[in-house]
Amino acid sequence: MNAKLNVALLASVLSVGMTVGAQAQQQPPQSPNMTFFVTSTGPGKGGDLGGLEGADRHCQTLATAAGASSKTWRAYLSTNAGAQGGPINARDRIGNGPWQNFKGEVVAQNVDDLHSDNNKLSMQTSLTERGTIVAGVGYTPNYHDIMTGSTAEGRVFPGNLNLTCNNWTSPTFGSAMVGHIDRRGLSDTVFAKSWNASHMSRSCSPDDLRATGGNGFFYCFAQ
Repeated sequence: MNAKLNVALLASVLSVGMTVGAQAQQQPPQSPNMTFFVTSTGPGKGGDLGGLEGADRHCQTLATAAGASSKTWRAYLSTNAGAQGGPINARDRIGNGPWQNFKGEVVAQNVDDLHSDNNKLSMQTSLTERGTIVAGVGYTPNYHDIMTGSTAEGRVFPGNLNLTCNNWTSPTFGSAMVGHIDRRGLSDTVFAKSWNASHMSRSCSPDDLRATGGNGFFYCFAQ
């Protein structure tokens, strides 16, 4: 009788241990002190992010899964004069810094530092909320294009230029200004080496974003 009881208890303990182990494996990596990341996935509609509100919500959702829900997260995106409320510069939405990635590496001390040659953004430091790198030049597929709709200074383009996918509400109309997480492009121009303003996407559709080296990703910063 005791032997049977011991076997039953052992089986129960093993079952609980296996369940806890499985749950631990399913839990995504977390970094509660993280204040900057590149989205590991987009909402799935190309340049249609549901406007700035939808993009911010996506940042918050991903941050929550990474254990950083206590912060207010904002997408690094500009909108032009056609947006409700007028144009908004990406640099004005993200707080004051400093910002650190999943590993605790500081990528910029403040807004001016972020938009200078002194920032520490690169393929090794521009990590996702899961702490993974985004595939850049040399990887297949290459997803180094990050949507910003912004100039190199983090400001909106003139209203006659639709480089924001119709203010992040259209999966087809217009195009997106994108930066490179690896800060280098296929040309030798300085413009192609920018983290936030390297070139225009072909259009705002998921297929055309992928065709020019992206996958609908964008930057998120904690205010």
